[in-house]
Amino acid sequence: MSLFASCAKKESKPTAPGTRPPFEPIGAFDQAALMGRGVNLGNALEAPDEGDWGLILQAEYFRLIAGAGFNHVRIPITWATHILLDLPPYPVDPGFFDRVDWAVDQALDNGLIAVVNHHHYDALDADPERTGLNAPRDIFLGIWRQISERYRDYSNTVIFEINNEPHGRFNAANWDALWKETLAVIRETNPERNVIVGPIDWNSIYALNTLRLPDPEEDAHLIVTFHYYNPHRFTHQCAAWAGDPDCNWLGTTWGTDAEYNTVMNDFRNAVQWAEGVNRPLYLGEFGVYERADMDSRVRWTGHLARTAEAYHIPWAYWEFGAGFGIYDREANAWRTRLLGALIPTEG
Repeated sequence: MSLFASCAKKESKPTAPGTRPPFEPIGAFDQAALMGRGVNLGNALEAPDEGDWGLILQAEYFRLIAGAGFNHVRIPITWATHILLDLPPYPVDPGFFDRVDWAVDQALDNGLIAVVNHHHYDALDADPERTGLNAPRDIFLGIWRQISERYRDYSNTVIFEINNEPHGRFNAANWDALWKETLAVIRETNPERNVIVGPIDWNSIYALNTLRLPDPEEDAHLIVTFHYYNPHRFTHQCAAWAGDPDCNWLGTTWGTDAEYNTVMNDFRNAVQWAEGVNRPLYLGEFGVYERADMDSRVRWTGHLARTAEAYHIPWAYWEFGAGFGIYDREANAWRTRLLGALIPTEG
């Protein structure tokens, strides 16, 4: 275990429900260090309705994740399918909010930091500048006003992530305007909570320099995220939604010297950019779909995790128990080689 990860782990302690501390400000760099190693709880609350994609969160999952040595969970949440009325203030279904509360509380009760995000809003990606009745941007801002109010009194172990993978008709200019407007909404009720923001092009590592961040003296509580699935033909072979419905990429392996070096060069460039803007980085997603050969998956996953840690970048693997999963829900067992690639067993 790296010094970075071990320091983070020591700070992660379970707390009994109702006894968690009140919110206290923590700097973005300190928050990033505590996040350490994480996992995405994908395919559950990000589905149109939980269970639609075959996964319903269980309390046991949080215990397993904490017991394996992870420090945080990223909770992908599709809020837009749970709006009761397409008129201001665009109320979120109280029952769905209760379910999100449960997931956040499960994380905190098991000593895990919880990243609450906004996931999958196709209408916003398709037309982020539309105004007028039912404009997606207005609904997006209305949702964030409710999230911010709901969790304003939670401890600093709850982090907000403004939007997952802006793409489509988002460009540097209109994304810059929207995320800053969203941040202003969040800051009305959470002036010092740490907030995660990423760039356009699906949070591409190559688009980090399109972000126009405020000076750290203006807002010291921003963490910058990026996602990494390169090379796509390796990480997404046979993934029908990602361009390979006929499995033409099946059999693609990974592990040449050039491929190892590409990862290191990409991360080195990202870190140089982050140092220039004085902001911590967060690798919010990385993973390989289940059809790739396990030897290559293990090599790629381990190299990504160790490279991130070498640069003191917290990370969250995509994902826990579905097509990229490190946990086999049918066998009720970890996929031990993948888990070992993420969290090596000392000795």
